[in-house]
Amino acid sequence: MSYDENCPLCNPHKDKEQNIVLENETCYFLQHNKHQGVLEGSGLIVPKKHHIDAFELTQEEWNDTYELLQEAKKVLDKEYSPDGYTLGWNVGKVSNQEIPHSHLHVIPRYNDEPLAGKGVRYWLKQEGNRRLKS
Repeated sequence: MSYDENCPLCNPHKDKEQNIVLENETCYFLQHNKHQGVLEGSGLIVPKKHHIDAFELTQEEWNDTYELLQEAKKVLDKEYSPDGYTLGWNVGKVSNQEIPHSHLHVIPRYNDEPLAGKGVRYWLKQEGNRRLKS
């Protein structure tokens, strides 16, 4: 199994603030305490094997990601009763991937949020994000 001893997502047991909520053969669903204030209920689905991004996942890891996503939704629906979800992968620094380990963001959304109705592409669709033509 590929592993990076310096990667926080390869080592969720080493971070006392990281919670393994669900687990299957190849993946974890993690929730970190520091993200629960603003992003209540949010978490990550990560492969146990170190992959830089989602394009490196095996078919088994994709299947297990799907399985954990369905299980995570049940847990989050029961515990937080969100009004919707934002799901997303960041690949590369330009997309704001801060940790070079593949991870799927699972973010419960609520009608009473100041940014309710703003989805994963909201900031990307702003006129200020238009590329300069050369």
